[in-house]
Amino acid sequence: MASNSKTFTFDEVAKHNNVKDCWIIVNGKVYDVTPFLDDHPGGDEALVTATAKDATIDFEDIGHSDTAIEDMKKYYVGDVDTNTLPANLDKNKPQLIREVNASNTGNDSSAFVVKILQFVLPLLILGFAYALQYYGKSSKPSDS
Repeated sequence: MASNSKTFTFDEVAKHNNVKDCWIIVNGKVYDVTPFLDDHPGGDEALVTATAKDATIDFEDIGHSDTAIEDMKKYYVGDVDTNTLPANLDKNKPQLIREVNASNTGNDSSAFVVKILQFVLPLLILGFAYALQYYGKSSKPSDS
């Protein structure tokens, strides 16, 4: 990365938001990932949906390898002027988190049922096997 890198406004970066011209912002740096779209393990859609916003959280949540982080350097085109980032991006983050949490409440109850079944089902199978063995022995004719 050159020390005299170009600084872009958010609006300039946001214009590059499709599969033919795809730029993302990660940690205040701008990357032209267009040539990488076909090679991205998560598919090109993952990168295209990360355009026109600060994709730092998305990038970090995935847990990219050190090699992936190192490889990003070849796609670096400059920095983003953080003063030009829309203020509503920061305001929307808590709302997005609330929406995700609200949509997961149904999954929480399903997860609870699965955990209960993982505990109870083996006990039921064990009890059934014991009952079969116990009642199976008592119903056999004796050899006397």
